[in-house]
Amino acid sequence: MSNLGEVLDKMTVEGALYEKLPDNAVRCFACGHRCLIREGRRGICQVRFNEGGTLRVPHGYVAALQSDPIEKKPFFHVMPGSNALTFGMLGCDFHCGYCQNWMTSQAMRDPASDDSINFIRKVTPKGMVDLARRTQASVVVSSYNEPLITSEWAVAIFKEAKAAGLMCAYVSNGNNTPEVMEYIRPYISAYKVDLKCMQEKNYHKLGGVLKNTLDGIKRAHDLGLWVEIVTLTIPGFNDSNEELWDAARFIASVSRDIPWHVTAFHKDYKMTEPDNTDAKTLLRAAEIGREAGLRYVYAGNLPGHVGEYENTFCPHCNELVVKRVGYVITEYRLTASGSCPRCGTKVPGVWPSDPASVRLNGLGMPVPVY
Repeated sequence: MSNLGEVLDKMTVEGALYEKLPDNAVRCFACGHRCLIREGRRGICQVRFNEGGTLRVPHGYVAALQSDPIEKKPFFHVMPGSNALTFGMLGCDFHCGYCQNWMTSQAMRDPASDDSINFIRKVTPKGMVDLARRTQASVVVSSYNEPLITSEWAVAIFKEAKAAGLMCAYVSNGNNTPEVMEYIRPYISAYKVDLKCMQEKNYHKLGGVLKNTLDGIKRAHDLGLWVEIVTLTIPGFNDSNEELWDAARFIASVSRDIPWHVTAFHKDYKMTEPDNTDAKTLLRAAEIGREAGLRYVYAGNLPGHVGEYENTFCPHCNELVVKRVGYVITEYRLTASGSCPRCGTKVPGVWPSDPASVRLNGLGMPVPVY
C-alpha cells in the first residue's frame, strides 16, 4: 500500500451505509456500484474497505477546502450571490479521463496524485462551521471528490452546519442509491448532478452506468431536493445533436423546472485529444435545451460569450430576474417570495428571503481557507 493509503486508512470510522454478509464480507450502499467487499479488500472507490468484517470509511479530514461563490458549483437557483464553503476528501467511484479534480478524486488510482497527501488537513465538524462563519459562507457543500462515497463524514459536518443555520448541498455524479439518499436527505437542500453523456458505452468508459445516474436524478427530485444538472459538453464525445436532445428530453421528463447547465470542456488530466469547447457549441446545446421545453438553460465557463444564457428569466413573461457575468451576480430582481417583479410568477429555486442581502458585482469572491 502507498504511503497515501496508509495515512488515509488511519483516518476512518465504521461506516453506516453497509450490511454484513457471511464469511466476513460486506455490501456497501454508498453508491450505485453496491460493492461486495471481501475481508481485506476495497470497494471500487478505493477508500471504503473491509477490515475484519467491518466497513471502514473516511472520516475527520479534508483534502480540498475553499469558500467561493455558489454559482461556481454551479447552482444558479440556490441562494445566488452567497459564498459556499466547499470541502472534499479523496476518492471516487468513477475514473473520468477529463477530471478537473483528479488530484483528489483519483488519488488512490493515479501514482501522480500521491502529492495529495500534502493537502490533507485534520478538521472537526465544529471547525468547519467556524470556517464557514469566518468566510461569510451561508452554504456548506461536499464536492471535489465524489461525496456519495464519503457521506458519513459529510453528514457529521452537515449536522453541525444545520444546527448553526447553514444550508447544505452535494455536488455529485448522481450514482446514488435509495439507502444513501435517505441517509443524507435530512441534511441537504440541493443536489447538483453531472449528467456526463447519454450513451451507455461512454458511461462505461468513465466507470459508471447510465441508468444508475438517470435513476439517481429522478430519486433526488422525488425526494424533494432542489436539483440542478450539468453536462460538460465535449467535442466528439457527447456533443452531437442527437445526444444533446436525449439529455434535454430526459431532464424535461423529470421536470421542466430543473436547470440544465451546458459547460465548456478544456483539455485536462488524461483527455487531451478533443478540442476545447467553443461558444458556438454551447449555444447550440442551450438552444436544444430550450426547444426540448426546459425553462432554465444555462451556458457556462465562457462568460461574456453566450449571451442571454448566463441569465435567469421569468418563465411566464420573460422578464430578466437574475443577471450574471460568469460567477458574479450583477442584478437581482426576484421578490422575497422568489417571484417575478413584473407578473408575480414564482420562479422555482431556493431563494434568499431578503433580496437586499444578495451580493452583487463580485463581493463574494473566492476565499482560500488554508
